[in-house]
Amino acid sequence: MSGRVGQRGFGRIRKLPLGRWQASYMAPDLRRLNAPVTFFTKADAEGWLGVQHRKIADGTWERAKPPEPPAPPPVLETFGGYATTWVATRDIKPKTREGYEHILSKYLLPTFGARPLVQIKPPDVRAWWSSMDPTTPTVRARAYGVLKAVMNTAVADDLVDVNPCRIRGASNAPRARDVRPATVEELAVIVEAMPERYRALVLLGAWCALRSGEMLELRRRDVDLVNGTVRVERAVSQVHGRAVIGTPKSAAGVRSVAIPPHVVPALAHHLQAFVAPGPDALLFPAADGVSSLQPSGFYKYWKEARAKAGRPDLRIHDLRHTGATMAAMAGATLAELQQRLGHSSVNAALRYQHAAQGRDRQIAEALSRMSNPDGE
Repeated sequence: MSGRVGQRGFGRIRKLPLGRWQASYMAPDLRRLNAPVTFFTKADAEGWLGVQHRKIADGTWERAKPPEPPAPPPVLETFGGYATTWVATRDIKPKTREGYEHILSKYLLPTFGARPLVQIKPPDVRAWWSSMDPTTPTVRARAYGVLKAVMNTAVADDLVDVNPCRIRGASNAPRARDVRPATVEELAVIVEAMPERYRALVLLGAWCALRSGEMLELRRRDVDLVNGTVRVERAVSQVHGRAVIGTPKSAAGVRSVAIPPHVVPALAHHLQAFVAPGPDALLFPAADGVSSLQPSGFYKYWKEARAKAGRPDLRIHDLRHTGATMAAMAGATLAELQQRLGHSSVNAALRYQHAAQGRDRQIAEALSRMSNPDGE
């Protein structure tokens, strides 16, 4: 009869309404325990009870452990948390880190910050890319480049299977402007128009092709007037409004640069008139004579000087481009340009050699003059 309980010497068996059999017994801890499953036949139920009875009799019975609670779902790594750590732990220059942090906070975190990495898909990246201002291609390309780099590392860390950044050429910004080097005549006007204490800075930037951060960290000991060289071992950058001194942009940036002889007298005068005694004195200090000069400290004078030369487009960094192009025009080989400029690859130096090739017509005309020295 369905639902009837069978009385036994050990345990109980009853038939359930759907025809299966249930077995239970009184455990040593005085709890009634049901079998974890129901049985097709009464004999199967009796067999299970027999096993439990033997365990109790020979002392091997153990109280059943409660089932383990289900494991919580894994916590998905968000882009915001991962990217912030990615920037903080990379071996990069402080100025570069500041730039990455700015890109993250302004362009990437508002869209992807709260998103789990595994949920960022190619359509999401394309939609974000389309929303970026196309009139700022350099910013757009840099933001995409950071996003792609973060996701590449996430792939390497096995956090995502594939990189969702698949927009061809998106990290290659078109060149925003064509740099026109200053002429010798324009440089002369600019130098004359600058305050005397900053004239050597313009001369070093143009004729030695130094980076502005390299010039602003030069010390008295770095200048060798006897041999006509300047030693570049450090650079300063402004990070969150604070001067941070470090190594040059790349390992190749540590170098000695020959000073053109016509610049040496001006540099000697600068050392005597404007540089404090002692080997560690800054060549171009701030107004207090001790701390690093910020570019904004002389930009007003630079703006006025370049205007007098008719070159309102000329940036301080363009002096380096000017010096590199003039060196190429003077006959510097690709390897010599690379060493003089402190480039770790030939690509940038090659650009200056290409610029020097604009003299091809002048060279051709000079060759003609050589063929007819009497001008006949």
